[in-house]
Amino acid sequence: MPDKHLSTQFDSELNGVSSRVMELGGLVESQLRLAIHALSQYSAECANQVIETELRVNGMELDIDRELSSIIARRQPTARDLRLLIAISKTTANLERAGDEAAKIARMVKSIMHNGASRTLPSSDLRVAADLASGLLRKALDAFARLDTAAAVSILKEDDLIDAEFDGFVRKLITYMMEDPRTISSSLDLLFIAKAIERVGDHAKNIAEFIIYIVKGADVRHSPMEQVESAVKS
Repeated sequence: MPDKHLSTQFDSELNGVSSRVMELGGLVESQLRLAIHALSQYSAECANQVIETELRVNGMELDIDRELSSIIARRQPTARDLRLLIAISKTTANLERAGDEAAKIARMVKSIMHNGASRTLPSSDLRVAADLASGLLRKALDAFARLDTAAAVSILKEDDLIDAEFDGFVRKLITYMMEDPRTISSSLDLLFIAKAIERVGDHAKNIAEFIIYIVKGADVRHSPMEQVESAVKS
């Protein structure tokens, strides 16, 4: 009976910290959406809201990390439970960094507005990549909640689409800067925004890799897709 009681408590603690991770993920998602809205509308108010939210995101990451440390110290979990706690910690860190990227976008929007950027710059083109990144983050969180390795593999493949959007946008910006050197400053701000969006996709990809690590015990970082799919099937 004592073992069952402790196991039930441990499960309850895991569920509690997992819920906090999902709450953090939802906050970062909304932060990213607001940052992109700030860009599309050149809204300083929205940009400021994103930057203010960064403190809340950072605080939640610290709270979750402290809770995880407490669980590990008290429960001394082994095997899959320990992998789960480690992956939750890494997922939390990646969500916080995705929030940092959203705040970076907001700061670049304010810089563009301050510099009086030309409306002819292709800022609207970033919407496709931003929607892809935001959607990928949502899929990663959903897959994490279900520990769905098949969904995790799909996320790893979709990240390539965001990379392709980034590469295409960079080529277009280079053309604008060559044709009109006066746009260089604002174009560089847009380039930083594009990179921030691409990094959000990378963080979603990292979370997908953690899912495979939890379920299969395999570290698939930097692995070819064939090895990833093989690890999931084994």
